Amino acid sequence: MHIDLIIEDPRWDDALPRDAIAQVADLVVQSLDLLGEFEVSLMATSDADIARLNREFRGKPAPTNVLSWPAQELAPASPGALPPQPEPDPFEPVTSLGDVALAFETCHREAQEQGKTASDHVTHLVLHGILHLLGYDHETGQDAARMEALEVDLLGQLGIEDPYAGDKNA
Repeated sequence: MHIDLIIEDPRWDDALPRDAIAQVADLVVQSLDLLGEFEVSLMATSDADIARLNREFRGKPAPTNVLSWPAQELAPASPGALPPQPEPDPFEPVTSLGDVALAFETCHREAQEQGKTASDHVTHLVLHGILHLLGYDHETGQDAARMEALEVDLLGQLGIEDPYAGDKNA
């Protein structure tokens, strides 16, 4: 999977874990047996920009850590079911899965509050966004359990601890 990186906030220049993001994208392809060449546009931006996007697309006038815009509707048929595979574009060599945006201040503040490295947290959020592009969500308990288990497995393969461990112990 190709990651088309768009850096809107220069603070991301040295803060974006490019190698880990590339590794997690490759793990998604392998783990989900994606057939075809796919691309994700990743925009690294600020809280102000993501707040504007969040207001425009979700009606929520506040910053958030990650937003995603899927290119294909890949919702599962029922709660807890696997989403369908994305369809490669027969007219293009690479098919866009959609766009993911990260907010610098929120991502770094959350990492500090949660006692995680910014790199690990950002890698998790990129994975989370990519999975949303692939039809995974956390709207129901079953869907959340499926998505979180996949996140924990893939992050574990990169040596990143379970990002939900603190939530489970609360």
